[in-house]
Amino acid sequence: MGLQRLHVAARYSEAAIFNGVVYLAGMVPECEAKDVRSQTADVLAQIDQRLAEAGSSKAHLLRVQIFLNDIKDIGAMNEVWDAWVLPGSAPPRATVQTALSDPSYRIEIVATAVQAKVV
Repeated sequence: MGLQRLHVAARYSEAAIFNGVVYLAGMVPECEAKDVRSQTADVLAQIDQRLAEAGSSKAHLLRVQIFLNDIKDIGAMNEVWDAWVLPGSAPPRATVQTALSDPSYRIEIVATAVQAKVV
């Protein structure tokens, strides 16, 4: 399979697909909300959308990296995450605190998944 890019901009693509693996760019909140719960729900909805466009889903996640502006938000973020992730399909995950590109962002998530047709 060749390399395919989705939602290509001048600086980055929102997704790349190669050999049946979907690599998502860092997804950041697009909503106006300032709280981590709302921002997490927004980012997870974007991940659902991008994975669907790439022929995958959260059931096929291989790995997730979560970046929080403040690690103290992990409990609230986990509440939203736990409601979103499929039971028995939780992917390997890392969560770290870091400065994000926009101070209003509470969260950024990078995900990698296999395409559903490959499984």
